[in-house]
Amino acid sequence: MQSRVMRQMNSLAQRLRRRPGTATHLVTGERGEREALFHLRKRGYVIVARRWKTAKLWGDVDLIAWDGEYLCFVEVKTRSRRDEITAESAVDRDKREMLQKMARAYLRRFPEKLRGEIQVRFDVVSVYLLPAGAEFDLYQSAFGWS
Repeated sequence: MQSRVMRQMNSLAQRLRRRPGTATHLVTGERGEREALFHLRKRGYVIVARRWKTAKLWGDVDLIAWDGEYLCFVEVKTRSRRDEITAESAVDRDKREMLQKMARAYLRRFPEKLRGEIQVRFDVVSVYLLPAGAEFDLYQSAFGWS
């Protein structure tokens, strides 16, 4: 009950803060990322970055988090309903390559001695914003470095 009330309050706050002319799909994506963040925290992930970017590359990483010994680069895909075409199917080859490049750039921030010891994982979270509430499909190790 309390989490439902919090979601409703967050939703209202978002609508009040929405910039005029913001496309609906962008608002939906932002809400999905926020829902995924809370969902992952409940599962024990420690979120260390949100919408991480670097000036040297195009794109961003939705969430970066530690899940035990794994540093996870998380792509969030949000839909307002479930279809035959799943949300996670939108993580195509180009998106995977961009996330891999971003992960390498992020890892360069660590001391060289530690880089080889960090276990990296690429996760995808599909968020479905349904009338009854948000539903999640989490795909850990959705893809690798290849």
